[in-house]
Amino acid sequence: MTTTISQIDALLIVRSEDEHLEFKEAANNFHFEELVDYCVALANEGGGRMLLGITDKMPRRVVGTKALEVPEHTVAGIYERLHLKVTFDEVPHPSGRVLVFHVPSRPVGQPVHHKGRYLMRAGEKLVPMTPDQLKKIMAEGEPEWVLKPAMSECDGEMVVQVLDTQSYFDLAASALSRHA
Repeated sequence: MTTTISQIDALLIVRSEDEHLEFKEAANNFHFEELVDYCVALANEGGGRMLLGITDKMPRRVVGTKALEVPEHTVAGIYERLHLKVTFDEVPHPSGRVLVFHVPSRPVGQPVHHKGRYLMRAGEKLVPMTPDQLKKIMAEGEPEWVLKPAMSECDGEMVVQVLDTQSYFDLAASALSRHA
């Protein structure tokens, strides 16, 4: 999917960055490791876009970027570190070159990390994922607890012992006697 100049212009009026959209001015350079960290957070949040060459404060404007002059090497390096297929668009905007990195969502049940750091967005910052968020991601794709077997490898006698069948039959008899 190629990002167009009109799509870039439409993004300039987006109210704020969020877990799926990040702007960086990066007029002259941008640290590769910082880009990798943003890719981790975007992937952990379900995927998104990172745009270089656009101011991140309102009113946003295209300033162009000279950073990451060979984006093919950049996405290859991201893949090498994260094993995510990040793609890019190099948009020749009238106000300057804009680099758009498209970050896919992480695989189901697998949070993405870089150097042992599982990152997510909190407002405009990158922060470590909380334990409950990691647990939630790792539980994806597993059956709901109600669908999991309560016990396994038990015979009929064990079922009768565990279920307290006498109470069941007592309740059933009581219900029948009320309706008779």
